[in-house]
Amino acid sequence: MPPRKSDSETHDFARPLTTVDILIFTVIDDALKLLLVQRPSVADEPFPGLWALPGGFVDIDRDADLEACARRKLRDKTGVASPYLEQLGSWGSAARDPRGWSATHAYFALLPADGVAPAKGANAADVAWFGVDDPQLARKRFAFDHAAILRAGVERLRSKVEYTSLPAYLLAEPFTLPQLQRTYEIVLGRPVDKSGFRTRMLAADFLAEVGIVESDSNRPPMGYRLKDRARPVLFPRTFSPRG
Repeated sequence: MPPRKSDSETHDFARPLTTVDILIFTVIDDALKLLLVQRPSVADEPFPGLWALPGGFVDIDRDADLEACARRKLRDKTGVASPYLEQLGSWGSAARDPRGWSATHAYFALLPADGVAPAKGANAADVAWFGVDDPQLARKRFAFDHAAILRAGVERLRSKVEYTSLPAYLLAEPFTLPQLQRTYEIVLGRPVDKSGFRTRMLAADFLAEVGIVESDSNRPPMGYRLKDRARPVLFPRTFSPRG
């Protein structure tokens, strides 16, 4: 239910409902996946039984700003803080929520699958990971305007991966260059040139060596971590597909 106004609170204009929704991405079984929650089948809940992005109402007593609300909701749903969180955009209208005029502010988060324990919470019937390219996802009916937000989020992520180091946030540290390349390929949905990839990653100087890591290979690979997790690195050009 929407947060109630205190008895002493007065306004000379109607306020829209304000929510934050989060697209939580990870890589599981060589697929880019997104966390979704199923809304409860309760009579007074909008869109009962449909799937939706995790999120909820801004709590003015706990959330200093929209990002604080997004980080709180992320911890509630996954039990971890995201290595990367970015605002995607805002959606608002009189028609998106039957309870009244509403605006939502969407964020997308990137996190490694290790250690993530999705929680459905009190106001959800179920929670699950879905492959963003899975035909099953395309057939689902979504609550609110979350189908449009989901499409925008996947498009934003894939376009930024072409020229940034964002896929590194989807990996647990330490990781190897082959693991990083494979993560790029999973997110982009296509192979990239191996030699060019290695040259670009090392030339960008955003990775720190942490020593040899265990491997089944005859030549154990070097492990890496991010030097600075505060922001992704920007590359001067997009990736070339593997020939």
